[in-house]
Amino acid sequence: MYTSIAEFTMDWNQEAASTQKVLDVLTDGSLQQAVSPDDRTLGRIAWHVVTSTPGMLNEFGITVENVENSSAVPSSAKQIADTFRKVSADTIDAVKQQWADASLKEMKNVFGMDMPKAVTLDLLIKHIIHHRGQMTVLMRQAGLNVPGVYGPSRDEWSQIGMEAPAL
Repeated sequence: MYTSIAEFTMDWNQEAASTQKVLDVLTDGSLQQAVSPDDRTLGRIAWHVVTSTPGMLNEFGITVENVENSSAVPSSAKQIADTFRKVSADTIDAVKQQWADASLKEMKNVFGMDMPKAVTLDLLIKHIIHHRGQMTVLMRQAGLNVPGVYGPSRDEWSQIGMEAPAL
């Protein structure tokens, strides 16, 4: 749980940058990749990350502008990535302007549960991490190179002069 806005900012900047790396690799053609006809496509998951971030912040009591046309997944991967870039910057600005370290201990009813505001920020971070993992699997299925997040991906080992670990 966060005890300061600075701690959250540090985590958000790292996790949002990793998510941005993933979004920046998407192609227009890859957006239709799906596990099955009953599941979200890669584009739908990516757009969900983008559009749900302001939605979650507003639910937490942090006022931010929602993404326009949030229900319609863009056909442009660049538009999705660019919109997340703005959402990410807006997230940090809003949290810094509207909450203070002391307010992180305050309780907030979110999605029918009472929790400290610090926990809501942790949920936001875990949410993008969860969906980023889903996206990387679908990226592999779509034939895209997956960027490393917490270390090199299989595609990046050779770039650092090493062999990828054996399967």
